[in-house]
Amino acid sequence: MKPKIQDVAKAAGVSPTTVSRVLNNRGYISQSTKDKVYHAMEMINYIPNDLARSLYNQKTNLIGVIVPSTSNPFYGELVAEIEHACNTKGYKVLLCNSLHEADKEQEYWDMLQRNQVDGVIVVTYNRGVVPKNHSAPAVAIDHYISSHMHVVSSDNYKGGEAATQELLTQGCQKPIHINGPLTLDTPANLRRQAYEDVMRKNHKEPMTYEIPDVAYLNINMETIKRIFQDHPDVDGIFASDDLLAIKVMQYATSLGYSIPNDLKVVGYDGTDLIQTIYPELTTIVQPIAALAETALTVLEKQMQHENQPEKENVLPIQVKEGHTT
Repeated sequence: MKPKIQDVAKAAGVSPTTVSRVLNNRGYISQSTKDKVYHAMEMINYIPNDLARSLYNQKTNLIGVIVPSTSNPFYGELVAEIEHACNTKGYKVLLCNSLHEADKEQEYWDMLQRNQVDGVIVVTYNRGVVPKNHSAPAVAIDHYISSHMHVVSSDNYKGGEAATQELLTQGCQKPIHINGPLTLDTPANLRRQAYEDVMRKNHKEPMTYEIPDVAYLNINMETIKRIFQDHPDVDGIFASDDLLAIKVMQYATSLGYSIPNDLKVVGYDGTDLIQTIYPELTTIVQPIAALAETALTVLEKQMQHENQPEKENVLPIQVKEGHTT
Protein backbone atom coordinates (compact mmCIF):
# COMPACT_ATOMS: atom_id res chain seq x y z
CA MET A 1 0.00 0.00 0.00
CA LYS A 2 1.35 3.39 -0.98
CA PRO A 3 2.38 5.53 2.01
CA LYS A 4 0.31 8.65 2.65
CA ILE A 5 1.08 12.08 4.04
CA GLN A 6 -0.18 10.91 7.44
CA ASP A 7 2.47 8.17 7.40
CA VAL A 8 5.18 10.78 6.73
CA ALA A 9 3.88 12.88 9.61
CA LYS A 10 3.95 9.91 11.98
CA ALA A 11 7.48 8.91 10.91
CA ALA A 12 8.75 12.50 11.27
CA GLY A 13 6.94 13.17 14.53
CA VAL A 14 5.08 16.19 13.15
CA SER A 15 1.53 16.96 12.07
CA PRO A 16 0.19 16.28 8.54
CA THR A 17 -0.29 20.04 8.16
CA THR A 18 3.43 20.59 8.78
CA VAL A 19 4.30 17.97 6.14
CA SER A 20 1.96 19.69 3.67
CA ARG A 21 3.58 23.07 4.37
CA VAL A 22 7.04 21.59 3.78
CA LEU A 23 6.00 19.97 0.50
CA ASN A 24 4.39 23.17 -0.77
CA ASN A 25 6.98 25.53 0.70
CA ARG A 26 4.32 27.48 2.57
CA GLY A 27 5.11 29.62 5.60
CA TYR A 28 8.17 29.47 7.80
CA ILE A 29 9.44 26.00 8.61
CA SER A 30 12.74 25.48 10.41
CA GLN A 31 15.47 23.62 8.57
CA SER A 32 15.55 20.90 11.22
CA THR A 33 11.83 20.24 10.70
CA LYS A 34 12.32 20.13 6.91
CA ASP A 35 15.15 17.66 7.38
CA LYS A 36 12.93 15.43 9.54
CA VAL A 37 10.15 15.45 6.95
CA TYR A 38 12.49 14.72 4.02
CA HIS A 39 14.24 11.98 5.98
CA ALA A 40 10.86 10.40 6.82
CA MET A 41 9.80 10.57 3.17
CA GLU A 42 12.95 8.77 2.12
CA MET A 43 12.66 6.23 4.91
CA ILE A 44 9.11 5.12 4.01
CA ASN A 45 9.57 5.74 0.27
CA TYR A 46 6.89 8.41 0.06
CA ILE A 47 6.54 10.09 -3.37
CA PRO A 48 4.65 13.43 -3.39
CA ASN A 49 1.58 13.66 -5.61
CA ASP A 50 2.40 16.40 -8.14
CA LEU A 51 -1.23 16.67 -9.24
CA ALA A 52 -2.45 17.28 -5.71
CA ARG A 53 0.31 19.83 -5.13
CA SER A 54 -0.57 21.63 -8.35
CA LEU A 55 -4.21 21.89 -7.31
CA TYR A 56 -3.10 23.33 -3.97
CA ASN A 57 -0.65 25.80 -5.50
CA GLN A 58 -2.77 26.52 -8.61
CA LYS A 59 0.36 25.88 -10.68
CA THR A 60 1.40 22.70 -12.46
CA ASN A 61 4.91 23.72 -13.59
CA LEU A 62 4.02 22.12 -16.92
CA ILE A 63 4.58 23.79 -20.30
CA GLY A 64 2.88 22.34 -23.38
CA VAL A 65 4.73 22.40 -26.71
CA ILE A 66 2.97 21.71 -30.02
CA VAL A 67 5.25 21.12 -33.03
CA PRO A 68 4.58 19.80 -36.56
CA SER A 69 7.33 17.16 -36.55
CA THR A 70 10.39 16.52 -34.42
CA SER A 71 11.98 14.62 -37.33
CA ASN A 72 12.80 17.94 -39.00
CA PRO A 73 16.23 19.10 -37.71
CA PHE A 74 15.01 22.64 -37.03
CA TYR A 75 11.99 21.56 -34.99
CA GLY A 76 13.97 18.81 -33.27
CA GLU A 77 16.67 21.23 -32.13
CA LEU A 78 14.07 23.85 -31.19
CA VAL A 79 12.23 21.37 -28.96
CA ALA A 80 15.51 20.37 -27.28
CA GLU A 81 16.29 24.02 -26.56
CA ILE A 82 12.77 24.67 -25.25
CA GLU A 83 13.07 21.67 -22.92
CA HIS A 84 16.46 22.90 -21.71
CA ALA A 85 15.16 26.44 -21.08
CA CYS A 86 12.13 25.07 -19.23
CA ASN A 87 14.22 22.68 -17.15
CA THR A 88 16.50 25.47 -15.93
CA LYS A 89 13.42 27.28 -14.61
CA GLY A 90 11.79 24.28 -13.00
CA TYR A 91 9.23 23.43 -15.68
CA LYS A 92 8.49 20.07 -17.27
CA VAL A 93 7.47 19.83 -20.93
CA LEU A 94 4.49 18.02 -22.41
CA LEU A 95 5.51 17.49 -26.05
CA CYS A 96 2.80 17.19 -28.69
CA ASN A 97 4.05 16.03 -32.10
CA SER A 98 1.17 16.75 -34.52
CA LEU A 99 2.69 15.28 -37.70
CA HIS A 100 1.34 18.32 -39.60
CA GLU A 101 -2.29 17.35 -38.89
CA ALA A 102 -4.54 20.29 -37.96
CA ASP A 103 -7.12 18.06 -36.24
CA LYS A 104 -4.43 16.52 -34.09
CA GLU A 105 -3.11 19.98 -33.14
CA GLN A 106 -6.62 20.98 -32.04
CA GLU A 107 -6.91 17.81 -29.95
CA TYR A 108 -3.52 18.52 -28.36
CA TRP A 109 -4.51 22.09 -27.49
CA ASP A 110 -7.67 20.85 -25.79
CA MET A 111 -5.74 18.13 -23.96
CA LEU A 112 -3.19 20.63 -22.65
CA GLN A 113 -5.95 22.86 -21.32
CA ARG A 114 -7.62 19.91 -19.59
CA ASN A 115 -4.30 19.12 -17.92
CA GLN A 116 -4.09 22.73 -16.75
CA VAL A 117 -0.63 23.43 -18.08
CA ASP A 118 0.78 26.79 -17.04
CA GLY A 119 1.34 27.84 -20.66
CA VAL A 120 1.74 26.62 -24.24
CA ILE A 121 4.44 27.22 -26.86
CA VAL A 122 2.94 26.69 -30.31
CA VAL A 123 4.95 25.94 -33.45
CA THR A 124 2.38 25.25 -36.16
CA TYR A 125 1.11 26.63 -39.45
CA ASN A 126 -2.57 26.18 -38.70
CA ARG A 127 -4.75 29.09 -37.67
CA GLY A 128 -7.84 28.01 -35.75
CA VAL A 129 -5.89 25.62 -33.56
CA VAL A 130 -6.12 28.13 -30.71
CA PRO A 131 -9.63 29.51 -29.99
CA LYS A 132 -9.99 33.27 -30.42
CA ASN A 133 -11.33 33.66 -26.89
CA HIS A 134 -8.60 31.57 -25.22
CA SER A 135 -7.31 32.91 -21.92
CA ALA A 136 -4.42 30.51 -21.34
CA PRO A 137 -0.89 31.94 -21.66
CA ALA A 138 0.49 31.01 -25.08
CA VAL A 139 3.20 32.13 -27.47
CA ALA A 140 3.94 31.16 -31.07
CA ILE A 141 7.38 30.66 -32.62
CA ASP A 142 7.76 31.78 -36.24
CA HIS A 143 4.02 31.54 -36.98
CA TYR A 144 1.00 33.84 -36.76
CA ILE A 145 -1.58 31.67 -34.99
CA SER A 146 -4.05 34.40 -34.03
CA SER A 147 -4.18 38.18 -34.12
CA HIS A 148 -3.73 38.50 -30.35
CA MET A 149 -1.02 35.89 -29.71
CA HIS A 150 2.58 36.94 -29.10
CA VAL A 151 5.10 35.76 -31.70
CA VAL A 152 8.83 35.09 -31.45
CA SER A 153 10.85 34.78 -34.65
CA SER A 154 14.24 35.45 -36.17
CA ASP A 155 14.70 38.35 -38.59
CA ASN A 156 13.37 36.59 -41.67
CA TYR A 157 13.62 39.67 -43.88
CA LYS A 158 17.29 40.19 -43.02
CA GLY A 159 17.89 36.49 -43.57
CA GLY A 160 16.32 36.52 -47.02
CA GLU A 161 18.16 39.72 -47.87
CA ALA A 162 21.52 38.29 -46.79
CA ALA A 163 20.99 35.02 -48.67
CA THR A 164 20.07 36.75 -51.91
CA GLN A 165 22.87 39.27 -51.65
CA GLU A 166 25.36 36.45 -51.06
CA LEU A 167 24.35 34.80 -54.34
CA LEU A 168 24.55 38.07 -56.28
CA THR A 169 27.90 39.00 -54.72
CA GLN A 170 29.27 35.63 -55.82
CA GLY A 171 28.32 36.44 -59.42
CA CYS A 172 24.97 34.70 -59.86
CA GLN A 173 22.96 36.13 -62.74
CA LYS A 174 19.86 33.98 -62.36
CA PRO A 175 19.31 33.01 -58.71
CA ILE A 176 15.99 31.29 -57.97
CA HIS A 177 14.23 31.11 -54.60
CA ILE A 178 12.37 28.08 -53.20
CA ASN A 179 9.87 28.87 -50.46
CA GLY A 180 6.66 27.59 -48.88
CA PRO A 181 3.24 28.77 -50.08
CA LEU A 182 2.20 32.34 -49.29
CA THR A 183 -1.08 30.98 -47.95
CA LEU A 184 0.82 30.01 -44.78
CA ASP A 185 0.62 32.88 -42.31
CA THR A 186 4.21 32.92 -41.13
CA PRO A 187 7.05 35.45 -40.75
CA ALA A 188 9.08 33.12 -43.00
CA ASN A 189 7.26 34.70 -45.96
CA LEU A 190 9.48 37.74 -45.38
CA ARG A 191 12.38 35.69 -46.77
CA ARG A 192 10.58 35.63 -50.09
CA GLN A 193 9.74 39.32 -49.91
CA ALA A 194 13.39 40.15 -49.20
CA TYR A 195 14.60 37.99 -52.09
CA GLU A 196 12.23 39.70 -54.50
CA ASP A 197 13.13 43.18 -53.21
CA VAL A 198 16.87 42.58 -53.57
CA MET A 199 16.44 41.12 -57.05
CA ARG A 200 14.45 44.11 -58.25
CA LYS A 201 16.91 46.56 -56.71
CA ASN A 202 19.57 44.83 -58.80
CA HIS A 203 17.38 45.05 -61.94
CA LYS A 204 16.75 41.30 -62.04
CA GLU A 205 13.49 39.42 -62.38
CA PRO A 206 12.73 37.39 -59.23
CA MET A 207 11.67 33.78 -59.70
CA THR A 208 10.15 31.96 -56.74
CA TYR A 209 9.05 28.33 -56.77
CA GLU A 210 6.67 27.21 -54.03
CA ILE A 211 6.76 23.84 -52.32
CA PRO A 212 3.80 22.37 -50.39
CA ASP A 213 5.75 21.68 -47.19
CA VAL A 214 9.46 21.41 -46.39
CA ALA A 215 8.73 18.24 -44.41
CA TYR A 216 7.74 16.23 -47.47
CA LEU A 217 11.00 15.94 -49.39
CA ASN A 218 9.69 13.40 -51.91
CA ILE A 219 6.91 15.75 -52.99
CA ASN A 220 9.34 18.67 -53.05
CA MET A 221 11.58 16.78 -55.46
CA GLU A 222 8.98 17.38 -58.17
CA THR A 223 9.43 21.12 -57.68
CA ILE A 224 13.22 20.83 -57.72
CA LYS A 225 13.14 18.85 -60.96
CA ARG A 226 10.81 21.41 -62.53
CA ILE A 227 13.22 24.25 -61.72
CA PHE A 228 16.03 22.61 -63.69
CA GLN A 229 13.66 21.69 -66.50
CA ASP A 230 12.34 25.25 -66.76
CA HIS A 231 15.69 26.98 -66.18
CA PRO A 232 18.69 24.82 -67.12
CA ASP A 233 20.79 28.02 -66.97
CA VAL A 234 20.03 28.61 -63.28
CA ASP A 235 23.25 29.49 -61.46
CA GLY A 236 22.01 30.10 -57.92
CA ILE A 237 19.41 28.67 -55.52
CA PHE A 238 18.23 30.22 -52.26
CA ALA A 239 16.37 27.42 -50.48
CA SER A 240 14.28 28.37 -47.47
CA ASP A 241 15.39 25.25 -45.57
CA ASP A 242 18.72 23.43 -45.25
CA LEU A 243 17.34 19.99 -46.09
CA LEU A 244 15.83 21.46 -49.23
CA ALA A 245 19.18 23.04 -50.13
CA ILE A 246 20.91 19.67 -49.75
CA LYS A 247 18.28 17.99 -51.96
CA VAL A 248 18.85 20.69 -54.59
CA MET A 249 22.60 20.06 -54.59
CA GLN A 250 22.20 16.29 -54.77
CA TYR A 251 19.87 16.53 -57.74
CA ALA A 252 21.95 19.18 -59.50
CA THR A 253 25.07 17.05 -59.09
CA SER A 254 23.25 14.09 -60.63
CA LEU A 255 22.57 16.29 -63.68
CA GLY A 256 26.25 17.17 -63.99
CA TYR A 257 26.28 20.58 -62.31
CA SER A 258 29.38 21.39 -60.28
CA ILE A 259 28.84 23.02 -56.85
CA PRO A 260 29.68 25.90 -56.57
CA ASN A 261 31.24 26.41 -60.02
CA ASP A 262 28.04 25.94 -62.01
CA LEU A 263 25.48 26.37 -59.25
CA LYS A 264 25.73 28.23 -55.95
CA VAL A 265 23.37 27.33 -53.10
CA VAL A 266 22.33 29.02 -49.86
CA GLY A 267 20.18 27.24 -47.25
CA TYR A 268 18.32 28.40 -44.17
CA ASP A 269 18.16 27.43 -40.45
CA GLY A 270 21.76 26.41 -39.66
CA THR A 271 20.96 23.69 -37.13
CA ASP A 272 23.83 22.00 -35.34
CA LEU A 273 22.97 18.71 -37.05
CA ILE A 274 23.20 20.09 -40.59
CA GLN A 275 26.33 22.09 -39.81
CA THR A 276 27.91 18.89 -38.47
CA ILE A 277 27.05 16.56 -41.34
CA TYR A 278 27.19 19.17 -44.12
CA PRO A 279 29.61 21.88 -42.90
CA GLU A 280 30.29 23.11 -46.46
CA LEU A 281 26.76 24.47 -46.83
CA THR A 282 26.40 28.25 -46.86
CA THR A 283 23.32 28.98 -44.78
CA ILE A 284 21.41 31.54 -42.76
CA VAL A 285 21.63 30.57 -39.09
CA GLN A 286 18.61 31.10 -36.89
CA PRO A 287 19.32 31.69 -33.16
CA ILE A 288 17.45 28.57 -32.08
CA ALA A 289 18.47 28.65 -28.40
CA ALA A 290 17.55 32.34 -28.17
CA LEU A 291 14.19 31.66 -29.83
CA ALA A 292 13.40 29.06 -27.17
CA GLU A 293 14.57 31.23 -24.27
CA THR A 294 12.70 34.31 -25.53
CA ALA A 295 9.52 32.32 -26.08
CA LEU A 296 9.65 31.05 -22.49
CA THR A 297 10.35 34.56 -21.17
CA VAL A 298 7.35 35.96 -23.05
CA LEU A 299 5.23 33.07 -21.78
CA GLU A 300 6.30 33.62 -18.17
CA LYS A 301 5.32 37.29 -18.38
CA GLN A 302 1.85 36.22 -19.45
CA MET A 303 1.71 33.69 -16.64
CA GLN A 304 2.62 36.47 -14.22
CA HIS A 305 0.09 38.86 -15.84
CA GLU A 306 2.74 41.37 -16.86
CA ASN A 307 1.90 43.88 -19.58
CA GLN A 308 3.71 43.29 -22.89
CA PRO A 309 3.00 46.04 -25.44
CA GLU A 310 5.04 44.42 -28.22
CA LYS A 311 3.31 41.53 -29.98
CA GLU A 312 6.34 40.31 -31.89
CA ASN A 313 9.92 39.68 -30.77
CA VAL A 314 12.41 39.53 -33.66
CA LEU A 315 15.90 38.11 -33.08
CA PRO A 316 19.00 38.60 -35.30
CA ILE A 317 20.27 36.00 -37.77
CA GLN A 318 23.82 35.17 -38.84
CA VAL A 319 25.32 34.21 -42.18
CA LYS A 320 27.44 31.08 -42.09
CA GLU A 321 29.63 31.06 -45.18
CA GLY A 322 30.58 27.66 -46.51
CA HIS A 323 31.82 26.29 -49.81
CA THR A 324 28.54 26.17 -51.72
CA THR A 325 28.68 29.81 -52.83
